[in-house]
Amino acid sequence: MNDNNSLLLQPPPTYEQPILKTMPLREQPAYRITQNANACNITELVAAVIGGQKQIELSQALLARFDGDIRRLYQAHPSELAKVKGIHQATAIRIKAALNLGLRLSMPGDERTAINSPADAAALVQAEMSLLEKEHLRTILLDRRNRVLEIVEVYQGSVNSSQVRVGEVFQAAISRHASALILIHNHPSGAPRSM
Repeated sequence: MNDNNSLLLQPPPTYEQPILKTMPLREQPAYRITQNANACNITELVAAVIGGQKQIELSQALLARFDGDIRRLYQAHPSELAKVKGIHQATAIRIKAALNLGLRLSMPGDERTAINSPADAAALVQAEMSLLEKEHLRTILLDRRNRVLEIVEVYQGSVNSSQVRVGEVFQAAISRHASALILIHNHPSGAPRSM
């Protein structure tokens, strides 16, 4: 038998319907979010951000890649998210944007925050910087009234060190005409240590 005839004898491929098409409306992520977003699990929330007919399968695959750990998902670069089959770069960017929006809920509002103590500076950056896997060095640029102008990433180091030139620390402060700056960095291990 030649190869063409053997292809004819094989059953046609079967395609599974997307999970979303088989779900009752009340169980679909978008509907559940409109009813009570707080009652949704992580898979449903990520699925709603992904969108499309295969949103549930893609959400499950993405979360499986990061062991269901939302912190690891947040830490991943969009190119890492896009390694999951079916997650395109634009979708990966939407996921990163959604995670960053969620994180910003724990940060002070859009009005310029005044820094009056080291505790104020720590409170401003701690939620986000505690999630970083590498050592980061940043400056908080302040105006004359100690209000935050901008937080600038000066350097990203390795897991346990960061080396930076002094000029890099002051470059953004000078260009933004900052009256003061606060130098901050994280400890990826989570253990504070004296300098």
